[in-house]
Amino acid sequence: MATFMPEEGGRFRARGWIAVFFVSSLAAAATLVALAQSEKPVIVLAYGDTRFTDPANVTATNPIARKVLIARMAEERPDAIVISGDVPWHGGVADDYVQFRRETEAWRSLKIPVVPATGNHEFSQCEPDACLEHWWTAFPELRGRRWHAASVGAHVRVVALDTMSPVVTGSEQRQWLEHEVETLAPPVEFLIVVLHHPPVADIQTRLRVDHNPRPNELALADYLQSVAASHRARIVVVAGHIHNYERFQQDEVTYLVSGGGGAVPYEVDRTPADLYKGIDFPNFHYVKMTIADGKLRGEMFRLDEPTAPSPHFTMKDAFEVAVRPPGTKNQ
Repeated sequence: MATFMPEEGGRFRARGWIAVFFVSSLAAAATLVALAQSEKPVIVLAYGDTRFTDPANVTATNPIARKVLIARMAEERPDAIVISGDVPWHGGVADDYVQFRRETEAWRSLKIPVVPATGNHEFSQCEPDACLEHWWTAFPELRGRRWHAASVGAHVRVVALDTMSPVVTGSEQRQWLEHEVETLAPPVEFLIVVLHHPPVADIQTRLRVDHNPRPNELALADYLQSVAASHRARIVVVAGHIHNYERFQQDEVTYLVSGGGGAVPYEVDRTPADLYKGIDFPNFHYVKMTIADGKLRGEMFRLDEPTAPSPHFTMKDAFEVAVRPPGTKNQ
């Protein structure tokens, strides 16, 4: 039982359980602060279709937009940057990769990890072996691998696929992906799949119908549907190939098309399923994904005017994905 002893001036000081309660409260508060500090948000930026090449080329790509996007993304100080393919204009031109490394030097100086996927331009103007040699020279940490995975903190897993290779049932790449999904660590809450050709997109009937989803990626969408409902980890797919921005929610999977990294912009006829309703064009942009407290918040930042004296970005889209309750297991 607590006792109260009079202090000078008629005040009282506590003894017994009040003192214990005070000390315990301080300890609990310190624990909460420590937890809050250890669970800082994870930030992943996504974009693609940059087509790095000689800055004198202003028809296939926009070197000013590339430069502004790179600087802005560096300012975000992300934990990782994922690129949805078509890094170079021509994979057979080694200097295009040299230009990539030159323009993205700020990322390396800040030690920002980059998780890239191969696209069709990585295999342009070269035989596959020569193309891959250029790719692996630019990304030596990936040597020998055309598809790969990386963890960004304890709760985020990124897999980068190669859609220039089969990803259909029974393929080597599909078997690898299935193993990745089946062996996701229990703490993983979000699986980010980055690839070039989109599994889900606005179906075009007038222009660039050859950029509509192909059987290879449609098969991937079928697979993701089969696993999404039973996994606690939520799946976000980031594709490119279409030089614009699109967003879909299908079969409990979030699908993004983020192809606004600098390549010549493509207009699209938006379908009702596209959750992005913006009419702005072109859409040079990047997507910022902030992961914290079991939620992923996505924001698309559009470059308003690349040639402006002080380039400005506007958030044009936002979405949120929440992890499933703990009862649902990664299995």
